[in-house]
Amino acid sequence: MTVASSAPTLVDLARQTRQAARALALLPTADRRAALEAVAQSLSDRAAAIVAANEADCAAAQAEGISSALYGRLKLDGVKLAGAIAGVRDLAQLPDPLGDRQIHRELDQGLVLERVTCPLGVLGVIFEARPDAVVQIAALAIASGNGVILKGGKEAVRSCQALIEAIHGGLANSAVDPAAVRLLTTREETLELLRLDRYVDLIIPRGSNAFVQFVQNNTRIPVLGHADGICHLYVDEAADLTKAVPIAVDAKTQYPSACNAIETLLVHRAIAPQGLPELARALVAKGVELRGDAPTCELLQGICEITPATETDWATEYSDLILSIKLVADLDEAIDHITTYGSGHTEAIVTEDDAAADRFLAEVDAAGVYRNCSTRFADGFRYGFGAEVGISTNRLPPRGPVGLEGLVTYKYRLTGQGHVAATYAGAEAKPFTHRDL
Repeated sequence: MTVASSAPTLVDLARQTRQAARALALLPTADRRAALEAVAQSLSDRAAAIVAANEADCAAAQAEGISSALYGRLKLDGVKLAGAIAGVRDLAQLPDPLGDRQIHRELDQGLVLERVTCPLGVLGVIFEARPDAVVQIAALAIASGNGVILKGGKEAVRSCQALIEAIHGGLANSAVDPAAVRLLTTREETLELLRLDRYVDLIIPRGSNAFVQFVQNNTRIPVLGHADGICHLYVDEAADLTKAVPIAVDAKTQYPSACNAIETLLVHRAIAPQGLPELARALVAKGVELRGDAPTCELLQGICEITPATETDWATEYSDLILSIKLVADLDEAIDHITTYGSGHTEAIVTEDDAAADRFLAEVDAAGVYRNCSTRFADGFRYGFGAEVGISTNRLPPRGPVGLEGLVTYKYRLTGQGHVAATYAGAEAKPFTHRDL
C-alpha cells in the first residue's frame, strides 16, 4: 500500500529557500544580472495576465469596502507594472554590491585582513496591498544574493500569485533556483514566518502603524522598517510661492496613499496672508480636504472650506486627500512641531534663505531632509537604487529607502602563515604593523 507524502511545512519551504539563497550568494555577477533580465522579460510577456489578476483583486476589494488609501496601493495597472519592470532592468545595470573589499590591511607580515561585503541571507517581507512590492523586493533579493519569503495581504493574493508565477518562470531560465523567491498567502503563515528565526535573517514589514507594531512585538528576528509616515512641508518666510505651491500640491496629491506624502503643511505667519490662500486654493482644486489651526481657519474664512484641526490631526498619517495646516511664528517653531509629531521619514522646507535651509537640514532628524522639492522623491527608484524593499526610519543604518546596499552585510577574512595570537601578547609582544594595502 502506498502512503501519500505529506505536503511540505513552512519550515521545510524556508529551509529550501535558505539553501537556494546560499547557492545564489555564490553566483557570479553576470549570472545574477542575467536572471534579472529573464525575470523582466517574463513579467513583460505575462503583463496582460498580471493586470487582469489585479483587476479582479481591485473589484473584490471594492466590494468589501476597501479604503481609498489601500485601494491606491493595491491598483497595479499597465503603467505601474511597466515602471516596476523598468526597475528590474535598472537594477541589473547597477554595481554589484557583493564582494566589495572595504578593508585590506596587513596586521603583520604574512597576516592580512580583509572586510568583504556578502548577503544577509533570507529576507522575510510582509506587506499590505502593494503587489508591485513583489517585483521590487524579488529583484533586489536576486541582485543582492539574498533569498526572500514574501507575504502579501489577502486583498492582493491574485496579483501576487500572478507576479510570482512570472518571476519563477523567468528564474527557471536562469542560474537562480526559483526556490530563492517564495510567496506565502495565508494569515497563519504570517505568524509562523515570524517564528522562523533559524531560517530568516531580517523581517521587513510594509503597512500600517498597527501592523508594523504587531510584527515587532511577535518576532525575535530583527525588524527593519517604519511604523508611520508623518511627513511635513514647511513654507518659510523667505519661500518663493511659485515653487511652494506646486511642491505642496505634488507632495500631497501625486500619490496621497504613499508613506512619503505630506500630512501637515506648516506656514510662516509672515507669508501666510499672501501665500496661504494661494496654497489652499491649489490644494482644494485637487480635491484635498483641509484642516487647520485657529489662525489658519480665520485666514481662510470665505476663501475655501476648512475644518478646525484637533491635537489628533497633527499625529495622524491620513494616507488620503486630507491635509492639516498650522501657522508658525518662525523656523524654531516649525522644527519643534516636526520634532514633536514627525515620524523621522521625510521633511521638507521651501525657502530662498540659505541660512534657514542649512539650519533645517541640519537640525531636523529624519531619514530624508529636503529643500525646495517634494517629499515624494523619497523613493529607492528615484534615488537611483533601482528599487527598494522599504523605507527605514531607524537611526542606525540602513536609513531611508533601502536598496541593494542596505541588503548586504560584511565578513572579516583573515589569512595568515601559521600566525598565533600569543606572538603579540606578553612582555615580549611583537607589534602589529597595521598597514593598509
